[in-house]
Amino acid sequence: MANDASTVFDVVILGGGSGGYAAALRAAQLGLQVALIEKNKLGGTCLHQGCIPTKALLHAGEVADQTREAAGFGVKAVFEGIDINAVHAYKDGVVSGLYKGLQGLVASRKITYVEGEGRLSSPTSVDVNGQRYTGRHILLATGSVPKSLPGLAIDGNRVISSDHALTLDRVPKSAIVLGGGVIGVEFASVWKSFGAEVTIIEALPHLAPLEDENSSKLLERAFRKRGIKFELGARFAGVEYTETGVRASLENGKQVEAELMLVAVGRGPVSQNLGYEEAGVAMDRGYVLVDEYCRTNVPTISAVGDLIPTLQLAHVGFAEGILVAERIAGLKVVPIDYDGVPRVTYCNPEVASVGITEAKAKELYGDDKVVTAKFNLAGNGKSKILKTAGEIKLVQVKDGAVVGVHMVGERMGEQVGEAQLIYNWEALPAEVAQLIHAHPTQNEALGEAHLALAGKPLHNHD
Repeated sequence: MANDASTVFDVVILGGGSGGYAAALRAAQLGLQVALIEKNKLGGTCLHQGCIPTKALLHAGEVADQTREAAGFGVKAVFEGIDINAVHAYKDGVVSGLYKGLQGLVASRKITYVEGEGRLSSPTSVDVNGQRYTGRHILLATGSVPKSLPGLAIDGNRVISSDHALTLDRVPKSAIVLGGGVIGVEFASVWKSFGAEVTIIEALPHLAPLEDENSSKLLERAFRKRGIKFELGARFAGVEYTETGVRASLENGKQVEAELMLVAVGRGPVSQNLGYEEAGVAMDRGYVLVDEYCRTNVPTISAVGDLIPTLQLAHVGFAEGILVAERIAGLKVVPIDYDGVPRVTYCNPEVASVGITEAKAKELYGDDKVVTAKFNLAGNGKSKILKTAGEIKLVQVKDGAVVGVHMVGERMGEQVGEAQLIYNWEALPAEVAQLIHAHPTQNEALGEAHLALAGKPLHNHD
């Protein structure tokens, strides 16, 4: 195959999602010659099937709930239902605006952008559309797709994935959500806000099982109050079509019926038949294995994003992509502390965290070396105004830094920025307690939790 470019690129990037395009933009900024190859749409999962469209749906759900509850704020409003076509138009408008902006950005940076399905053809080349793109470095960033369970076929009709759920032409009357992780609880939240009856099935003992147990319990309490049903510690046994929908069976003998079932058991890496193994790239269960600098075992090849076994978050992909671009450009880079990455689940109420859980802290430092404090949002003025309930929990190493911040409540995702600084700057509770937080804000609750941990509680805490 002929090389499409007159010169060898500094880096050829396979995949134009969060990790790939962030690497492309940073590499170009640093003066490198970049080819970016994407088979679908620039922006990848996050922009087109993930973060952005799901959060738009969640916001529409929030508006629906606020309309229903308007009388509680003295506002006369009537909730007449969901116009799903108009919801999709709003969601698609948000996505297309960001998509246009991203396309403009890539074009302005003189990046060679190639649309087509690329395949790694050697440790220094990618073939696409019958052309060969050669690079001194190759970055694999082919992302992920929704997973299923062994023997469970996602048919896109009554058994659907998150991709199908994003374009569903109606609000289901009832839905089973298989999986109580981030994707599962977010869709359960949306559909409940839109008026559906929802049941979540989760094999582990808690919803949001990767969060601190206290956050999971608070979320379960809030979901119960919202009328979202869930079966925990319940292993899925199978699903069959009924006259009107589906019937899911659990290993404990229980059965749940609904109009459709969303399979939300996580996302798996896109790495099959792309030439990775042939080029000698080390893999495990479909993931590409890398070191702390996102280097594979092949010196010319790096990998980032959902393709590698790190946190499957868009902002992690961005950070990894930037790290690789800077490393290739010869800058000094620092490995990512994945515990220091903020995590937000955007259901209602939101679950936000940074750092480690209480259980993990005890495992690392010993039971007697871990101190926790909780601040209930009932004592926070702005949360009262918003009529939201929840809690902020801090995990501290005794006489040392705060190593975990765990928050549940409306808009807690917006508070995770300061929490991230507290963890990453290894702040002592007394240092945060000295800072003056604006009143009345929910941010104040974070300050008060630290006051409590510093031994000078102001309002209620336990």
